[in-house]
Amino acid sequence: MPRSVSKHVGNIRCMKRNDHAYPADELMPLTCRGRVRGLEPSRGDIDDALGKFSLTLIDTLDTLALLNKTVEFEEAVRRVVADVRLDNDIVVSVFETNIRVLGGLLGGHSMAVMLKESGRMVWYQDELLHMAKDLGLRLLPAFNTSSGLPYPRVNLRYGVRGPETRTGTETDTCTACAGTIILEFAALSRFTGDPTFEAHARRALDFLWEKRQRHSNLVGTTINIHSGEWVRRDSGVGAGIDSYYEYLMKAYILLGDDRFLQRFNTHYASIMKYISQPPLLLDVHIHKPLLPARTWMDSLLAFFPGLQVLKGDIQPAIETHEMLYQVTKKHNFLPEAFTTDFRVHWAQHPLRPEFAESTYFLYKATRDPYYLEVGRTILENLNRFARVPCGFAAMKDVRTGSHEDRMDSFFLAEMFKYLFLLFAEEEDLLFNVEDYVFTTEAHLLPLSLSTASNSQAGEELDDSNFEWTCPNTRLLFPDPAFPRNLREPIKSAVDNSCPRPTTHREPGMGRPPLRAQDFMANNPEHLELLRRMGVSLIHLKDGRVQLVQHATQAVSAVAAEDGMRFMQEMMELSSQQQKEQLPPRAVQIVSHPFFGRVVLTAGPAQFGMDLSKSSSGVRGFVTVAEPYKGCSELSNGEIVAGRIALLQRGQCMFAEKARHIQKAGAIGGIVIDDNEGSSSDTAPLFQMAGDGRNTDDVTLPLLFLFHKEGNILLEALKENREVEVLLSDKARDRGERLSKTVIMGRVLRKCTKIIHSNLITIGTDVTICFLSRSLISRVILPSFNRICARYSALPQNNRVMKREGRVWTKSKHKWSQKMYLNT
Repeated sequence: MPRSVSKHVGNIRCMKRNDHAYPADELMPLTCRGRVRGLEPSRGDIDDALGKFSLTLIDTLDTLALLNKTVEFEEAVRRVVADVRLDNDIVVSVFETNIRVLGGLLGGHSMAVMLKESGRMVWYQDELLHMAKDLGLRLLPAFNTSSGLPYPRVNLRYGVRGPETRTGTETDTCTACAGTIILEFAALSRFTGDPTFEAHARRALDFLWEKRQRHSNLVGTTINIHSGEWVRRDSGVGAGIDSYYEYLMKAYILLGDDRFLQRFNTHYASIMKYISQPPLLLDVHIHKPLLPARTWMDSLLAFFPGLQVLKGDIQPAIETHEMLYQVTKKHNFLPEAFTTDFRVHWAQHPLRPEFAESTYFLYKATRDPYYLEVGRTILENLNRFARVPCGFAAMKDVRTGSHEDRMDSFFLAEMFKYLFLLFAEEEDLLFNVEDYVFTTEAHLLPLSLSTASNSQAGEELDDSNFEWTCPNTRLLFPDPAFPRNLREPIKSAVDNSCPRPTTHREPGMGRPPLRAQDFMANNPEHLELLRRMGVSLIHLKDGRVQLVQHATQAVSAVAAEDGMRFMQEMMELSSQQQKEQLPPRAVQIVSHPFFGRVVLTAGPAQFGMDLSKSSSGVRGFVTVAEPYKGCSELSNGEIVAGRIALLQRGQCMFAEKARHIQKAGAIGGIVIDDNEGSSSDTAPLFQMAGDGRNTDDVTLPLLFLFHKEGNILLEALKENREVEVLLSDKARDRGERLSKTVIMGRVLRKCTKIIHSNLITIGTDVTICFLSRSLISRVILPSFNRICARYSALPQNNRVMKREGRVWTKSKHKWSQKMYLNT
């Protein structure tokens, strides 16, 4: 099998010869030509990896050596030394250039030294290392920031300062971009004896560690390189963060610095606590780690089971890998992103190698032949669906099988290595790969670079979170069937076409399994069914509940499968409810001194009066219910009667609160969030759900305000003896209803006052129109609305002048007159 993999190396030769792509950065496999930046249509940030330095050739140097293609490797090294220039006036990604080009040069140097020591390539005099140092020096200007985090891009000739660089104005970078430097820069320092590179990489890692969210010990996805503020606060193990975690672990392996292991273990504990929901890995918010950030996963997280193997946590690695494998079998390739119910979210597949990487590491750890079958599937799909006459083409859409004229360098640098190593016998290898560590681009750096001298003496380390030994899989899984038992429920859950088992159910599970739409959190029988399916229920501080499933905690494989299906149904139900979410409602303060000018955005309920079907809404004075939570009969029912009750979220279901205030005679209710700081500006609105019972008995309207909006209403109640509000589907008239003639006069006076007979931009004119419309509500003539909309489309260079009830527009050459209001 490894020889059948190595036969495909002919595609690498296409890159290094003149017949198709050389000396271009990448091969375009559909059109059989090289991709040269500037000559092909721009692909945006993707092209930042291209620097006119024969990217694919450099990136695949150590792949040639690993596949025992020593003649081709030596020829490739000579070509790189003779032809590649690194001083091009071109802006490149610091991250991509580091892992692909600097890493490729260092990996190639490691292989060349190994071959020279064995009596081959005796001519080699560290030429690749000299080029690597030259490139490292060209990347260093990017680190000239107050934080030590690098700019995301650098000009290879001019750095980051000055207009000629065409870069250096960026303020943000991804966590992985700043945290995936240490292996290459430290190796360069230790190969050359120049500590500068390692020092810069360490400073960047130290800064990221200091900026972690201290409560959750998670990092965000994007950070400001100057202030250190998190720009994107979602956290996961996929795109934007992935290799930061990888490099903490591998920096410890390569460099022998205990602090990297300590940091990795701290992060890993939080990942397993908040992000990991085996077999899923779902992004969360770093400040509220129990709050999911999205309901889909990206394909870059496929590396994580391999990292878990290095960590020694095999069981969740098996579970997540199996989920990824079933998604792969479902779509032939792993989609660039897929939903929690395993449907395609982003349909592209640029031949990413992360799943093959994890497959290799799991096979190395378990020696389970199952993973050889997984590797065979990957290889067969590549040959069946991606192979084209000039190479392998990325999939534009895994659903249709359409191709993209693209073959990234990482495909040859990583995919070939991991597939070859998966099937290779000892005699197939030129050297012992155990003597090397793989970078995130699968470049080989020798463990001989490791040293313990970098650990700072005098500071005690917390050893409680350390694991110093590699796992013994015989002790982990004394039963050979245990890994298979972990995989079976996941396999069945992902494959919707798999028939449902008809085997007998466990005691207590004699009836059909619990369905998501029937679940009630306060039903003891339902909670017991969840427990048997391996599903646990966590009560959050904000009154919500979170469901987490661990297949291994189920009473049987069938129950575990039921649990997986229940979780999928719950996610689909939640997603459907979000899609079917009603438009927001309004709480409008209409009493003195507000007179309708304060409108608070509110969320609706799935029960009670539908305000969208009421022409007038519900108007009344507000009163705080006692008890404030509204979970029992009100003690101030006499005061609440005929009024709108204010309640606090939590302790009981929304429908229960509604029934208690309705029993007291309230005409409506407003539930205020108890999660301090929440706001409709930052959190999505949701519909308040019922309690699983028939809610037809609830007839009053119930609205939900986040904490910020609720405080505005409570403060108004403190400052004014009586506060009257209008509950409606949208804001109503803000003032008394006037005749059309009076309204027209007010509009004209308002416009005249703002314009002051001066020319104003069309943008301001549109603002006036909308302002006037808000002042006169809905009794304005429809033609006025149409004219406003028509003027909003006028070019920005036009000017507008108000004169005698008309609007005059001025183009570049002449004035023209259009009707504004027919007075």
